[in-house]
Amino acid sequence: MDTPAGPRIVRAGEGDVTGEPGLLDRYLLESAGSGGRLALVEHVLGPKSLAAPMHRHSREDEYTFVLAGTLGVIEDGIEITASPGDLITKLRGRWHTFWNAGDDELRVLEIIVPGGIETMFRRLAEPGGEYSPDTLPALAAEYGAEVDFEATMPLVERHGLVF
Repeated sequence: MDTPAGPRIVRAGEGDVTGEPGLLDRYLLESAGSGGRLALVEHVLGPKSLAAPMHRHSREDEYTFVLAGTLGVIEDGIEITASPGDLITKLRGRWHTFWNAGDDELRVLEIIVPGGIETMFRRLAEPGGEYSPDTLPALAAEYGAEVDFEATMPLVERHGLVF
């Protein structure tokens, strides 16, 4: 990949944004811009919003840095919350999801290593990209991932989440 010399900057307010209020993704660095090594995506979730159904990846590790708000995470049955400045590690092969555990907007920086699965986020946000429990598993499989809606619903009910 041929890249220009010098530092690259994505200024505040720049970067492609997909989604809708309550669940937005801002793409700061995609796999194509890092030679596939990583992707950086800012997720912005409204109060009590679930980011995704329970899922696991076979190819990526995710590192979530909390910028603002309260992050709820479950991984392999263990639930935690995190605050601004905290970093959460979600390793490949482990069932997990995350949500806004507070009453204010949640902003997190998702570091995905290696990059690639961020293209699935884009597909989910496309107009007409409505996926259901019947169709999302096939899309996730294209990215080496699995989803578990049955395990998701008790979490939604327990925390009063929007999904």
